[in-house]
Amino acid sequence: MKIVYFAWVRERVGIPEEEVALPAGLVTVSDLLHWLKGRGENYDAALQAPEIVRVALDQEHVEHSQPIGDCREVAIFPPMTGG
Repeated sequence: MKIVYFAWVRERVGIPEEEVALPAGLVTVSDLLHWLKGRGENYDAALQAPEIVRVALDQEHVEHSQPIGDCREVAIFPPMTGG
């Protein structure tokens, strides 16, 4: 699965994207964010408050309770503001 990071999430993780093999048992977006947080200090820094990041599965924004299913791409964004 391809994971793409945007804005300050990318800066803190230190890479724009990566290909990962998800471990068995990851079902929801929330599960994925928790797993990513545990991958190292840079991920932990990027996801200190996972509840505020936005996530898209195959370019569709979803809630953290959304099952990942067989999506091919996960995009992780900081909160968006309008103006």
